[in-house]
Amino acid sequence: MPQQPRTAGRLRQALGRWADTADQDARDLQRDSAPSGVASIADAGNRERVTLWGELRTVTLRPRGGVPALEAELYDGTDALTVVWLGRRRIAGVAPGRSLRVTGRIGLHDGVRLMYNPRYELLPEAR
Repeated sequence: MPQQPRTAGRLRQALGRWADTADQDARDLQRDSAPSGVASIADAGNRERVTLWGELRTVTLRPRGGVPALEAELYDGTDALTVVWLGRRRIAGVAPGRSLRVTGRIGLHDGVRLMYNPRYELLPEAR
């Protein structure tokens, strides 16, 4: 009688493939940003003017102090940074999955690294 495949084994394989894909995505982002001459988010210092490059993971409208604020999570394969545009409800072209270059100063608020109202450039898709 043939053995039945075990569900735990299939789940472990699926999780392993997912983890490998996430790791590969991070390596691809790091490789793609290296030649552009920008700092990595992990290496960028707080309160220093930096230019960063990455891919937007999320974009949300989150009011701050009664003022509309568009927040986006920028990820470059090394770390993530929250980018905030105060007074904006939306920005054409700023959407999850989009590549973006930002220039500004990184601040720390409640343990979260933020960049307020950066200069930005929408970049063509790297992949």
